[in-house]
Amino acid sequence: MGSAVKKSKGQLEAEISAAIVRFEKDYMGRGPDETRTFIIGDLVLVRLKGVLTAAEKQLANSTDSSHGRSLIKQVRIELIENAKTLLYAIINEATDRTVLSLHTDISTVTGERIIIFTLDEEIGLPFDSS
Repeated sequence: MGSAVKKSKGQLEAEISAAIVRFEKDYMGRGPDETRTFIIGDLVLVRLKGVLTAAEKQLANSTDSSHGRSLIKQVRIELIENAKTLLYAIINEATDRTVLSLHTDISTVTGERIIIFTLDEEIGLPFDSS
């Protein structure tokens, strides 16, 4: 429990957000417009805004938009599944906990993605006083 215990909750949330942004840029090809991380007990919730590419936006707004939205979701799910090991490593290293599961969804309407990591135990960080 080295590094996680020495940091405030806000510092750890910011560190995870920065690491997820790097992942998005390196692995997905572009970073989100905004990222926020929330640590709640044994959960790490990451909210990314503005993750859709220009091509995905066009597909989501096409004539047959329901099919386009479905394709976007399928591709994004597959990409995350293939990168699960990388994402687990990011959270394991930052929190000194083991990730048990990952849950994610993306809105093709708002361009927002939510990723939830379930950990093997609570982090137990001090809360920021701000």
